[in-house]
Amino acid sequence: MKIAWIEIGQHEMISSFVRAYDFGGTVYEGEDSYLSIEAALQDLETGIKAYLDEHGI
Repeated sequence: MKIAWIEIGQHEMISSFVRAYDFGGTVYEGEDSYLSIEAALQDLETGIKAYLDEHGI
């Protein structure tokens, strides 16, 4: 079982608005800001999918 999580929102130490992690570290960090939450979530989904495809998961 692979444990992973996402974070959404501003963080004092990280500039990206959306982030995805697993126990191996950072999977994806998005842009600093988005026009809408929908755009942020679409970008997050695209970034996670690219990571999964790249690693054959």
